[in-house]
Amino acid sequence: MFEFFAQYLVEKGELTQIELELIRQAAVSKKVRKNHYLLEEGKVSNFIGFVANGCFRLFRKGEDGQEYTMKFAIENWWISDFTSFMSGEPSNCYIEALENSELIWFSREIWDHLLATIPNFKRMIDSLTAKNFEANQNRIFSNISEPAEVRYDNFVNKYPTLYNRIPLYMIASFLGITRETLSRIRKQAAKK
Repeated sequence: MFEFFAQYLVEKGELTQIELELIRQAAVSKKVRKNHYLLEEGKVSNFIGFVANGCFRLFRKGEDGQEYTMKFAIENWWISDFTSFMSGEPSNCYIEALENSELIWFSREIWDHLLATIPNFKRMIDSLTAKNFEANQNRIFSNISEPAEVRYDNFVNKYPTLYNRIPLYMIASFLGITRETLSRIRKQAAKK
């Protein structure tokens, strides 16, 4: 499993073989069963995981008990509650495996050590963090400014493999619409 991650690191971060070996020694391979929670509300997110195989969902529960999906993570994506991870405060999120999955897992201590001792890794993570911030900003703007039909089309076009792996009610939650609205939009799209 680490070879998959190593390929990603080489593509994204221009890491040397020595740096890759340091990361290999620090990484933990973790298998996660479908429907298992990596994180539950009230617990500190003390890990960062790189998805080698599978699919995860980060979500929150509203006061009404409704689940609100904030993020999905599939192969080559990272998963954690980054706010809890960085602050050390308890999370208000859940992370659920939607499929049997495999992660490359880093504890908070190991992560901090890697960032402090491998400058190329830190540069790569800083760059990815900036891109993630931009993607989140774009998603917020989309959710407050675009009609539901446009958000749905963008999701299907941007994540065509993800779309077929996730239950529709989770996609509706991610898009900020009801399942009924999603069904109506899908029917209209099928007629085109």
